[in-house]
Amino acid sequence: MTNTILIPVAVAIISILVGTVIGYAVRKNIWEKKVQNAQSDADHILTEAKAQVDAAKAEVNAQKQAADAIKQSAQNTKKEKILEAQEQIQEYRQKVEDELNTKRDAIARDDNRLKQREDTLNHKNSLLIEKEDGLTEKENQLVKQKADLDEKIKEADELVQQSQDKLYEVAHLDKEQGKKMVLSQLSDELVKERAEMIQNSNEEVKAKADHYAHKIIIDAIQNSSADTVAETTVSVVDLPNEEMKGRIIGREGRNIRSFEALTGVDLIIDDTPKVVTLSGFDAIRREIAKRAMERLIKDGRIHPARIEEMVDKARKEVNDDIYEAGESALMELGIHKMNPELVKTLGRLKYRTSYGQNVLGHSIEVAKLAGTMAAELGLNEKLAVRAGLLHDIGKAIDHDIEGSHVEIGVELTRKYHEPDVVVNAIAAHHGDVPKTSFIAELVVAADTISSARPGARSESLENYIRRLTELEQIANRYDGVKQAYAIQAGREVRVMVEPDKISDDRITVLARDIRNQVEKELDYPGNIKITVIREKRVVAVAK
Repeated sequence: MTNTILIPVAVAIISILVGTVIGYAVRKNIWEKKVQNAQSDADHILTEAKAQVDAAKAEVNAQKQAADAIKQSAQNTKKEKILEAQEQIQEYRQKVEDELNTKRDAIARDDNRLKQREDTLNHKNSLLIEKEDGLTEKENQLVKQKADLDEKIKEADELVQQSQDKLYEVAHLDKEQGKKMVLSQLSDELVKERAEMIQNSNEEVKAKADHYAHKIIIDAIQNSSADTVAETTVSVVDLPNEEMKGRIIGREGRNIRSFEALTGVDLIIDDTPKVVTLSGFDAIRREIAKRAMERLIKDGRIHPARIEEMVDKARKEVNDDIYEAGESALMELGIHKMNPELVKTLGRLKYRTSYGQNVLGHSIEVAKLAGTMAAELGLNEKLAVRAGLLHDIGKAIDHDIEGSHVEIGVELTRKYHEPDVVVNAIAAHHGDVPKTSFIAELVVAADTISSARPGARSESLENYIRRLTELEQIANRYDGVKQAYAIQAGREVRVMVEPDKISDDRITVLARDIRNQVEKELDYPGNIKITVIREKRVVAVAK
C-alpha cells in the first residue's frame, strides 16, 4: 500500500519536474524571442533615428547652402545697386556739369556781346564828339571868315574910293562916268564874292542836313534792337536711347509713314547716336513735328493713332503760340487795335526767315526805326510804326499763295481795312509803285537799315565768296585800277588806282562808273560803298 501511494506521488513529482523543465524551456524560448524582437526593434529604431539624423543634417546643409546663396545674391544685388547708383550719380554730375558749362558759355557770349555793343556805342559816341568838335571849329572858322570878309569889304570900299579919286585926277572924267566905271568893276567883284558865299552856304547847309539825318538815324538805331537767327531747314530731336529709333520706325515703317503724312516733314533716322532729324522748308510744320515727336518720346507709346493725337495737340499749341507772338508784337509797339486774323498772320512771321533774319524781329525793328524817325520829323508816329510792322506781312503766307510778298501784303491789308498810308508803304517799300507819303519813305529807309546792318542777314558761303569775287572783278575791269579789295563782308570796295594814269578829277567819275556797274550786275542786300584811293609817293634816299 505504501508502494501504491509512492508511485503516484513519484509520478506526480516527476511530472511536475518535467513540466517545470518544459515550462522553463518554453518561457526561455519565449523570452529569447522577445529579446530578439526587442533587439530587432531597437536596431530598427536606431536605423530610423540615424536616417532621420542624416536627413536633418542634409536639410541643415541645404538650408545653410540656401542661406549662403541668398547671402551671396544679396551681396551681388548690393554691389549692382551701388554700381548703378554710382553710374546715376556720375551721369547726373556730368549732366549738371554740362548744363553749367552751357550756361557759362551763354553768359560768356552775352558778356562778349555786351562788351562789343558797349565798345560800338563808345566808338559812336567818340565819333559824334569829334563831329561836334569839327562843327564847332567850322562855325568858329565861319565867324572868322565873316570878320575877314567884313574887313576885306571895308578895305575894298577904301580902295574904291581911292580909285575914284585917281580916276578923277588921271582921266579927268566927270562924276557920272567915273561912278559907272567903279560900279561896273564893283559889280563884277560882288558877283564873284556872292557866288563864293552861296557855294559855302550850300556846303554848310548840306553838311548840317547830313549831320541831322545821321543823328536821327543813329537815335533810331540805338532805341531799337532785334535778334537774328540762322536760317535752317532741319530740326533735331534728342532720344533717350538707341532703342527708341526702332519704336519710332514701327513695324515695316508704318510709324514713319504716318508721322510724315500728318506733319508734312521728312523724318530722317541715320547713324547719328541718340538723335532724329526733321527736315522741311516750312518752319511751322517743322515746329509742329518737333513738338509732337518730343511728346511721343516722352510718352513712350508710338503707333499711328497716338501719333495723330500728338500731332493735333502740337498743331493747336503752335497756333496758340502764333497768335500770342502777334499779340506780343502789338503790345511791344503800343498798337491796340488790329483785326484778329491779321494778328494771327503777323504771328506766323515768327517762324519765317529771310537771309537768316527772323522776319517778325525784322518787322518789329523796322517799326521802331520808322516810328523814331517819324517822331523826330514831326510825322504821325503811330501810323509809321503800323506801316513798318506790316511792311513784310505778305511773307507769312507767300508759301501758300501765288504772288510776291508785296502783292500778298497789299491784298491782306486792304481786306482788313488798314489805312491807305499803310497799304501804300507796303506796296512801295520795294519801289514797285510811287510813294504817296513821307511815312512810305521812312519805311523804306528803316527796312534798308534793318537789313543792311552787320550781322542782320546771312548768306551761304558759296554766294558770299562769289559776290566778293564779282565785286573785285567789276572794279578791276577799268583802266588805271591797280588793285581792288572787297572788305566788311562785301559792303565796301576799296579801289587803288595808279596815280600816273588816273587824275584827281577822274577818280570821282571812276567811283560813279563802278557804282553804276555794281547796281546793274549784282543783287545784294543793303548798300555797297565804293572807295577810290589815289596815292602818289615820291621816295628819295639820302646816302
